[in-house]
Amino acid sequence: MSLESPQSRKEIIDALEQQGIASVAYFDAFDTGTFFRSIGSSWSPADTVRHLSKSTRPVAKALGTSKLVLRFLFGKAGRGSLTYDELRTRYLGALAEGAQAGRFAPSARFEEDPESWRAGIMRDFTSVNENLRKAIARWPESKLDRLRLPHPLLGKLTIREMLFFTLYHHRHHVGVVQRHLSEIGTR
Repeated sequence: MSLESPQSRKEIIDALEQQGIASVAYFDAFDTGTFFRSIGSSWSPADTVRHLSKSTRPVAKALGTSKLVLRFLFGKAGRGSLTYDELRTRYLGALAEGAQAGRFAPSARFEEDPESWRAGIMRDFTSVNENLRKAIARWPESKLDRLRLPHPLLGKLTIREMLFFTLYHHRHHVGVVQRHLSEIGTR
């Protein structure tokens, strides 16, 4: 397996780390005005980063919760985990059917000091992703396929599937920003 389609816990952690580094470099390259400016009718790069932090934080928090509590709340998986590619296809299918961010959409917000706010957004993004990787590292490989977490669009996923989703979700949203900017002829 590769970091493009990770499978093992280590591959997932490594892929999340590489994606986090690439995402920070990509979003840091924007000037502050562009970082906060909507791209046509789409979110701004800042809103995208805030969305990624907002959607990743509960996963990191859940993985820091007792495995017994997770089993009680969400049950054991009754099947094996989908592969990264299968999970990606399922998510893209949900998007094609009109699924949206819902409660994980970034809130409307404005701060007086954009430079400071931007630094805070990126610090939060880095911290959330680091917390996720640390939480994953505490899970044995075998437990990733035994316990489940709820996903607002995809239903109950195994822990491994939720990690696949989180990785692909980050990749997807960076790609959306890139596509939207190329469509309007920027960057």
